[in-house]
Amino acid sequence: MKRNYLLKKHWLTALLLGTIFLGTTSCTQKEAPTQKPNVIVILTDDMGYSDIGCFGSEINTPNIDHLAATGLRFTQFYNTARCSPTRASLLTGLYPHQAEMGQLAFNQYEEEGYRDDLSKNALTLAELFKANGYSTFMTGKWHVCYDVEPDGDKSNWPLQRGFDRHFGTITGSGSFYNPSGLVSGNNYISPGNDFYYTEAISDTTVKYINQHPGNQPFFCYVAYTAAHWPLHAPEEEIAKYKGTYDKGWDETRKERFAKLKKLGIIDDRCVLTERGVDIPEWKDEEMKEWQARRMEVYAAMVDVMDQGIGKIITALENRGMLENTIIFYMHDNGGCAEAQGENKSAVPLTEEQKILRPYAEDSILYGRKPQYARDGRFVRRGRGVMPGPADTWVAYGEEWANVSNTPFRMYKHWVHEGGISTPMIVHWPGGIKAANELRNQPSHLIDIMATCIDVANLDYPKQYNGHEIQPYEGKSLAPAFENKPVERDYIIWEHEGNRAIRAGNWKLVSKVRKLKKFTPEDENAWELYDMENDRSETVDLAEKYPEKVKELAELWEKEAVRTKIKPWPWNK
Repeated sequence: MKRNYLLKKHWLTALLLGTIFLGTTSCTQKEAPTQKPNVIVILTDDMGYSDIGCFGSEINTPNIDHLAATGLRFTQFYNTARCSPTRASLLTGLYPHQAEMGQLAFNQYEEEGYRDDLSKNALTLAELFKANGYSTFMTGKWHVCYDVEPDGDKSNWPLQRGFDRHFGTITGSGSFYNPSGLVSGNNYISPGNDFYYTEAISDTTVKYINQHPGNQPFFCYVAYTAAHWPLHAPEEEIAKYKGTYDKGWDETRKERFAKLKKLGIIDDRCVLTERGVDIPEWKDEEMKEWQARRMEVYAAMVDVMDQGIGKIITALENRGMLENTIIFYMHDNGGCAEAQGENKSAVPLTEEQKILRPYAEDSILYGRKPQYARDGRFVRRGRGVMPGPADTWVAYGEEWANVSNTPFRMYKHWVHEGGISTPMIVHWPGGIKAANELRNQPSHLIDIMATCIDVANLDYPKQYNGHEIQPYEGKSLAPAFENKPVERDYIIWEHEGNRAIRAGNWKLVSKVRKLKKFTPEDENAWELYDMENDRSETVDLAEKYPEKVKELAELWEKEAVRTKIKPWPWNK
């Protein structure tokens, strides 16, 4: 299988990333280009804070690293802890509940914030750009509409929500060799021969760029499903990582932690959190070969995605578009601890383990798992099944999710840093003079729309397609391009009853005792952290500063009502 990707200047990328502390690059923003910029938003699926090279990983991501070395890295950028809410928030500039996507696009509740079908009173980025004269196209995962039936209501499908073209999946996760829900435009299609979804997303994006007439700017949303389970990758890509993870998760976390510090992304005040409660020391792991294979495949999935991003960069370069194209790169949530039928034994989990190790049996949240691969082979699942081929269905589990989220606590689903912290890279050679610099301003998915409106001088309509449009919530990150403050009062979170609010350097956070249940005991179960001195959330200051807890809890409650978090379905 032939793979072309960006090869140029990787020696320069390494040099720039290795000299981040020299501080020789200027923070001055360039004079704005006369032509409106193209905008590309790249979103990956179920990847942790330290899963790319320029954020501490050993995984080979030279093309993403190149964007960072010639752009900006935001070290305190946040998502919403889950795929559908993140996508809704990113697309609309609203908190997910305001976009009616409080949980996941598969279930509908009576409460307004949890109808889990993208609100018609929310304007999407595609609708915004289209109303301002842009071409719009999308590749990859949609996952923000309830009705996915071929003959059902398609009013919330991509083409009906502002995109001129779309190739990808309407639903959530699936096989990378034979994904369910694959569509072109409004029609379901079957994958072709030698199909691998990540490559198809990249190649179709390149096709869209090459076919774009060039007489108008474009907005492109690239929503990869890498590296969400199942762990699927071509064998030749997996082979590149053979032996890399034989050292185990303990040593890999330590190495990533050291690299994060060397890169300046975290400082000496940040500590490496303890290993997850259900994870043994590597020396005590009984199935080391299988465990290492799981992470080898995961790394290969990220590697192939990076190669595709290199193709996209090359396509822009070949057409002379790279200079005036803003590229945003980010992840939809933290590393995923969901197991896929890989329980270690029949021993019942403790209550604490049930909280920290969700969906220990096969999750039913994403629909029925396939019983057979496309070629008729039975799909194999469970502990000991070596992942990678099309006839396997395996996740990398809590063990490696803990590595992905280095140095933070918790995972996807929760609103501690491990669930909501993502790398964010902004690359715009024609508009940002600074290169290879870090930005520590707290920021969020809701800020992408505000930033686009600011830098591209877009008009945001109050009505669209006959619907009253909610004002967007985010703040423009353009001041941060010049390393100036982004003025904001707070950022708020809720997912499945897990709550948080960050105001300045204070973060108030809690997790429910039972999955998707909110009990009276949860109401005051707040933890308080000083994010300047304790980004890893290891020293709970709630007892020391009860007035600050009270202040932030009252603010959370007030804003929860305003942003449609409450009333919620989790206390039923």
